[in-house]
Amino acid sequence: MNELNKTYSPNEIEEKWYKIWEDSKYFAASLDENRENYSIVIPPPNVTGILHMGHILNNSIQDTLVRYNRMTGKNTLWMPGCDHAGIATQNKVERKLKEEGLTKEDIGREKFIEMTWDWKEKYGGIITKQLRKLGASLDWDRERFTMDEGLSHAVRQIFVDLYNDGLIYKGEYMVNWCSSCGTALADDEVNHEEKDSHLWHIKYPVKDSNEYIIIATSRPETMLADVAVAVHPEDERYKHLIGKTLILPLVGREITVIADDYVEKEFGTGALKITPAHDPNDFNLGKKYNLPIINMLTPDGKVVNDYPKYAGIDRFEARKIIEKDLEEQGFLIKKEHLHHAVGECYRCQTVVEPRISQQWFVKMQPLAEKALEVVRNGEVKILPKRMEKIYYNWLENIRDWCISRQIWWGHRIPAWYGPDGKMFVAIDENEAKAQAKAHYGKDVELKQEEDVLDTWFSSALWPFSTMGWPNKTKELELFYPTNTLVTGADIIFFWVARMIMFGLYELKEIPFKNVFFHGIVRDEIGRKMSKSLGNSPDPLDLIKEFGVDAIRFSMIYNTSQGQDVRFSTDLLGMGRNFANKIWNVARFVLMNLEDFDVTTVDETKLDYELVDRWIISRLNRTSKEVKDYLEKFELDNAAKSVYEFLRGDFCDWYVEIAKIRLYNNDEDKKISKLTAQYILWKVLEEGMRLLHPFMPFITEEIWQKVKISGETIMLEKYPECEETLVDTHCEISFEYIKELVSSLRNIRADKGISPAKPAKVVVITKNDKELDILENNKLFISKLANLESLEYGKDLETPAQSSLKVAGDSSVYMILTGLLNSEAEIKKINEQIAKLEKELEPVNRKLSDEKFTSKAPQHIIDRELRIQKEYLDKIEKLQESLKNFQ
Repeated sequence: MNELNKTYSPNEIEEKWYKIWEDSKYFAASLDENRENYSIVIPPPNVTGILHMGHILNNSIQDTLVRYNRMTGKNTLWMPGCDHAGIATQNKVERKLKEEGLTKEDIGREKFIEMTWDWKEKYGGIITKQLRKLGASLDWDRERFTMDEGLSHAVRQIFVDLYNDGLIYKGEYMVNWCSSCGTALADDEVNHEEKDSHLWHIKYPVKDSNEYIIIATSRPETMLADVAVAVHPEDERYKHLIGKTLILPLVGREITVIADDYVEKEFGTGALKITPAHDPNDFNLGKKYNLPIINMLTPDGKVVNDYPKYAGIDRFEARKIIEKDLEEQGFLIKKEHLHHAVGECYRCQTVVEPRISQQWFVKMQPLAEKALEVVRNGEVKILPKRMEKIYYNWLENIRDWCISRQIWWGHRIPAWYGPDGKMFVAIDENEAKAQAKAHYGKDVELKQEEDVLDTWFSSALWPFSTMGWPNKTKELELFYPTNTLVTGADIIFFWVARMIMFGLYELKEIPFKNVFFHGIVRDEIGRKMSKSLGNSPDPLDLIKEFGVDAIRFSMIYNTSQGQDVRFSTDLLGMGRNFANKIWNVARFVLMNLEDFDVTTVDETKLDYELVDRWIISRLNRTSKEVKDYLEKFELDNAAKSVYEFLRGDFCDWYVEIAKIRLYNNDEDKKISKLTAQYILWKVLEEGMRLLHPFMPFITEEIWQKVKISGETIMLEKYPECEETLVDTHCEISFEYIKELVSSLRNIRADKGISPAKPAKVVVITKNDKELDILENNKLFISKLANLESLEYGKDLETPAQSSLKVAGDSSVYMILTGLLNSEAEIKKINEQIAKLEKELEPVNRKLSDEKFTSKAPQHIIDRELRIQKEYLDKIEKLQESLKNFQ
């Protein structure tokens, strides 16, 4: 057997093995029809992205599932790719232009798109290089991009299909508008954050009267665009003013008082300013009463030129000036504190403005009905199950989806306009021209729609567009629907639900069978990680410090289904320590297999002792546990099972016991030594296969040293449980040895006795099985616990000056004579007894007080009696210990 390097250098082996794996095409799926298939599509990271801790968690989970399924013999496809990230990518390129003193308008659309493609080619591969560092076994030859030719064709196809089926429409509606990104946003792209603000109470004078109406608003700047004030028709305060004219403060425009049941009499002042251009509810009232629509803001959030005093001023600056003017002119009644939810752009956190504009929408209700059905009937399984409620709630209350964006980078909407504005929706310009010619009877000049599609529109096609749809490809036939989607819970609406809708719409099939939601990686005090907070570590720095395997294992070990992860670098210490332990034990095993050739071993001639049967039983039981946990997506429990077996059972127990046999070269112990060597080899080899999906690099490096045949561990068979080798009786027996040795180690720790000092031990038990175990494993127990002597029996006398622990049915005594200073120990015990007796005094006083016992509720008396008994038991045990020393 080849030796491992003395020290474990993760970065060195990670780089080496990933190159070998990728160059050897081990990640590639085949188009073999005779194999069971398993497929996952990666949640496409933004082309602008760089690796963050969320990516680490998400891709560690996916890679663990993919590697496990590959090792079970399935034909696995993990589809890689990136998202074009419309707004985010455009912002990057615009910032670059700004550094040169230019805007996108200065260079024009065509040149800007060309420049963005150049940026993508130069910087867009960063995230995929980083995913390689993570060990992600993606089928890189199939890598896709949401704006590559095939996916762009798929986007146009589904757009045309939806439009022709009446599920896409265009109209002037109120949308969420980000003045920073300069585009409309869908409802679910708006994050509502609780903020401190104010409520301004403003009086609106009644024309030709001394009367006025007070309105309350949190956005006083929008009053410039007010067209009415609404009151409830039954509100006695305002009944006489319905139909009257008000004079709009600061502007002087005449506006009318209208009545509508929508107004709540008890809310605020009972009077609402109506601004149809800047509030969705006001927009609906405006349509109902045919009110004019006046816009007071430019697309970039500044006051329009119609109001000279405020023209060109940012909306929030204008708010301050308007407040001052209202106060000076006597219109401001009061300003009070307000804590309320404010809508912000999910990308740049700019406060969103409601804005009326021409936009494109998808009718969601018909699509949502089928998407609800497939989750309810179990076709799509959502994990954890509690996420179903969120899914149902969103789809049952769904609103139409605004899919148009007023940016240049993205899929341009496939609609063209004739000279008279007639619209033609088509797959491409040639088809649009053919439609136009049929309509006009001649060739005409067409102009394409300026808007592009929401990035999430193309992402919703990802499971089938990446496999070649709308063409009927072999990939679609073999790998669609995919098996599993692994994603963060925060994009259940943006992405997951829409993929289900679009998959059912176009292919009449679900896009995936399982959706596994993991939580968000937060910092150690629960905050979301962000650059601005400075609480987001660079994963590449962590990889250099800890190694990928340690990070992957730590993240999976500490992440329960759907729960957020509180991350700190302390978490990674466990993974690093585990990797080092595995490396050092593997190195020890290999050093002791130098004279061992597994191919020559005749298993029938080996002599299996209790410890051998125990470790083989535990290996098979753990294989079953891990498989069951992985199939249920309980990856943290799977990782814990592997850890407890390799770190605990194998490294801490079996290897330590094996040392006794390995170092014994007596002729009559040859078979015992050979058996230990064989079991060490077998458990190490299978253990590496068991651990491989979680920690791919270290397991490959070690496995290459112990393998009999095969190119790579990742194509070897995943360990399966052989039920005949699971021996519960054997495990119970060995658990007794572990408990016994641990109890002796605990006595040493409690008493401050050095592990290097040999001890005398007496074990008293009536249990025949325990006595049998002691008889057959006396040498191992003595070596593990460093015993000078081990005496055991049913009727032995309790030894003087000893410390007692219980293991199973056994009383285990370590004789302290010679190990401890008796006088010092007697003094220590007496001090502990005195302390407990002092603490017991107030309890005894309370229980001997007739007033207390006659008036206190029974459960209080019972509690005091329980406390009294606990103290008395502790004192009694210490007095027993004292007798031993006296």
